[in-house]
Amino acid sequence: MSGGTKRQKEMRKALRTLAPRIPMRDAEAILAIALAGHLRHLPPSIALWQATTSHIRHELTEYDTLLEEGYDRDAARYFVVQTMNDILSGWGCTRQVAGGGDEA
Repeated sequence: MSGGTKRQKEMRKALRTLAPRIPMRDAEAILAIALAGHLRHLPPSIALWQATTSHIRHELTEYDTLLEEGYDRDAARYFVVQTMNDILSGWGCTRQVAGGGDEA
C-alpha cells in the first residue's frame, strides 16, 4: 500500500488510523471503493467510512442473503449491525455502526 496520488496516500493513512488491524485484502477492497468516482467528492475520512461499512455489509455479513430472502433494507441492516461492529472492533476500529445505519 505505497505510492499513488495525494488522495490515495491520504486514504491509506486514514485507513491505517481507522482500522489498524485490517487484513490487506479487505484494505485493498475498501480503498478501491473509497477512491471510486461516486465518493470522490467526499473528504477522505467520510469516503473511507462509507466504503468500509459498505464492504463489511456486503462482503462479510449475510446482508445480501437477507435481502434475497425478502427482508427490507432496514431489517437486513438491523440484523447485521452487531456482526459489522464485531468486525470493526477486530480491526482495531473504535468507531461503530449504530442501529443498522452507517453512522455511529
